[in-house]
Amino acid sequence: KLPGARSAGRVQSVALRLICEREAKIEAFRSREYWTIDAEFAAGERRLLARLHALDGKKLDKFSLANEAQARAAEADISGASFSVENVESKPGQRNPSPPFTTSTLQQEASRKLGYSASRTMQIAQRLYEGVEIDGEVTGLITYMRTDGIDIAPEAVTEIRDTINSDFGGDYLPDAPRRYTKKAANAQEAHEAIRPTSVKRLPADVARLVGADELKLYDLIWKRTMASQMESARVQRTTITISSADKQTGLRGSGTVITFPGFLKLYEEGKDDTPDEKDGPTLPAVNAGDMLNIEKIDPEQHFTEPPPRYSEATLVKRMEELGI
Repeated sequence: KLPGARSAGRVQSVALRLICEREAKIEAFRSREYWTIDAEFAAGERRLLARLHALDGKKLDKFSLANEAQARAAEADISGASFSVENVESKPGQRNPSPPFTTSTLQQEASRKLGYSASRTMQIAQRLYEGVEIDGEVTGLITYMRTDGIDIAPEAVTEIRDTINSDFGGDYLPDAPRRYTKKAANAQEAHEAIRPTSVKRLPADVARLVGADELKLYDLIWKRTMASQMESARVQRTTITISSADKQTGLRGSGTVITFPGFLKLYEEGKDDTPDEKDGPTLPAVNAGDMLNIEKIDPEQHFTEPPPRYSEATLVKRMEELGI
């Protein structure tokens, strides 16, 4: 690949190899057909959406319905049966905030949410770090932007907690400050995480001091820093199991309701390569033994897809996982 070259970049070579290996996987990929069947039931005034998960008394896996003929046969089984609620399970759960930004996570999130390349993110962060003139004095707006550390200085944590308490109220403030530890074995944690030099400097206050790009990145850093010290979000996850009278056919509906938003009131981390996990629909109130009437059956054809090509965000993430 590099005729006559005695050496190659220790980071660039690995990045190129990762991209080549992913491309080889994409080229070798063979798509596979599978079907899912969703059914809509009437539950009083409300509708309950559920997916087929058991047929002929056996649990289905992803490829159990491999073609249209099998899907139509399953559809006929569902339409000919009568159904009732077998079980309703409701569990409380929680979602915790992500740690404050490192160089890598800032690049990933700015790529997902703002569409910035890694280099553009770093240029903008450099300008925020160098700062602007406030009251005749040049003031840096964020801490140093080249860091693996996810710690925050104790005095900054105190300021963040005070701001959460005054702006959002005591319900959004955990009893004790959150501590984060880095998973990467070779992390160089000489610097703290990327955060505003003062969270009391709100994005609205910074807007008149900086350009549009700088404001967007500052807003992202401010929200992530604040959210990292906020209370967890509380959710209620409910699963409703539906069975035919002969117990041979089973469907399942699930939904998540946020009972207390916590840090989600301010900030939610973006996702890569997977559809955003939306909270499922709010489920109607039903009880075990309730009879249900089928309103609609919806068989749907799918095909497996090859792994996606790397975006800048996913490539940076993969290189960080490998400790590069």
